[in-house]
Amino acid sequence: MSTPVQHLYILTGASRGMGLAMAQQLLQPGHHLLCLSRNTQPALQAEAEQAGAALTQWSADLADGAAAAQRLQDWLDSQDPTLFASATLINNAGVIPALVPLRDSSPADLAHALRVGLEAPMQLCAAFLGATRHWEATRKVLNVSSGLGRRAMASQAGYCAAKAGMDHFTRCVAMDEALMSNGAKVCSLAPGVIDTDMQVQLRGADAANFPDRGSFEGLKTHGQLTSPEEAARRVLAYLARPDFGEQPVADVRG
Repeated sequence: MSTPVQHLYILTGASRGMGLAMAQQLLQPGHHLLCLSRNTQPALQAEAEQAGAALTQWSADLADGAAAAQRLQDWLDSQDPTLFASATLINNAGVIPALVPLRDSSPADLAHALRVGLEAPMQLCAAFLGATRHWEATRKVLNVSSGLGRRAMASQAGYCAAKAGMDHFTRCVAMDEALMSNGAKVCSLAPGVIDTDMQVQLRGADAANFPDRGSFEGLKTHGQLTSPEEAARRVLAYLARPDFGEQPVADVRG
């Protein structure tokens, strides 16, 4: 029997920012990358062909995580697991609801943030781990968290709650998988402060509603933001570490 040589990566939120940078860096020979994003990227397909990588892109609304998870499970069930040396799920997608105190938040806005940032990652993890439970491939789950999952911030209740929930459900999954002979290695990883559209949103918030706006302006002014490309390199380097998963909740800077 030949040794499997393909490495499967499943990545959400790959259409911009660090997610797009991770997708570009994962386009390597022997890799099969499946991207789930609101919009597909035609340029990414051209890069995949040039790099000799396999790329599959789905346009998916992660506010309907159940549908995305079912589609992922069906797709994984159709694959030949003997082709893959490893399989990795990276839950990167997330949204920031309106930057206002919870008392002024829209119920629909909060629901959307929690569905994309917490519910969908849980559902996709369940689909991935369930469909691959008998695979011999090395399996990993990387949930992209945030320092705000571990540190409260005014006018950020929805985002902080989603990331805190992501950290804690990852701890639970790590315990589940540790009981299996070929359990997946899982980690909820804070990637540092990145110069993305989310940072623009934070710096442009109404200071009356978002008292921490000045600190985010200072990060930009003093050059303390990491580029999406460098952040992607750091996150993927952490994913490749031999001790990945020993800490179910971690920070790339630690």
